[in-house]
This record gives sequence, C-alpha cells and structure tokens, in this order.
Amino acid sequence: MKYVLPIALAMCFHATASAAAGNIEAGREAFTRLCASCHHVGPSARAAFGPQLNGLFGRKAGSTADFRYSDAMKASKVVWSDATLTAFVQSPGKVVPGTKMRFWGMSNPTQIEDLLAYLRTYR
Repeated sequence: MKYVLPIALAMCFHATASAAAGNIEAGREAFTRLCASCHHVGPSARAAFGPQLNGLFGRKAGSTADFRYSDAMKASKVVWSDATLTAFVQSPGKVVPGTKMRFWGMSNPTQIEDLLAYLRTYR
C-alpha cells in the first residue's frame, strides 16, 4: 500500500508531461496542411519557398545557408525555442517585423504545441 501513492503520482506526472509535449501525429497533420507548401523537414529537406526546418530548436533565425532570408530575419536576434516559435507561429510579423513569411498565424494553443512536437522530431 505504501507504494501506491508514489506510483500514482508518477503516472499522473508522466501523463501531464506527455500531454504538455504535444501530439506528434496531430502536429504532422498541421504541418502538412499549413506549412508543407513552403517548408520541408526530414532527411531530404531543402529550402523551398521557405527554409527547411530540420534542427530548428536552438538555431538562430535566418541562419541556414540554403535560403535567402529577409534582411529583417537575418538581423533579428531570435533563437528558435518553444517560446519564440510559439510567438512567431501566432504572429510572424510581430516577432520579426519585415519578415518575408506570409502567414496569418495560428491561434489554437493545442495546435501550436502539436506542431512544435512534430518539428522537435527533426533535430
């Protein structure tokens, strides 16, 4: 009986951590629907209408060699993290005024977290 509470707490923590991490499959669907026309991910990813998004987390904005970024993106001090990507996906022009990215933004926090979970799989 003395082991039941710690096990139950551990299970709750794991479930909460998993939920906070986002749904990778839902993120893949969101990426396919909203991002894939401009961006690529995966082993054969390359710049297209937008930069490829492999290894995005921790990368300085405007830093891949195979894409021609706006001066605003290159000059920004943004380093991509959960916080900066969430803000950028919500409103690209507010995070980097003058960006070439033409996207109205996403407002659903669950959909954003799912998208970020999917992008994390391409480190």
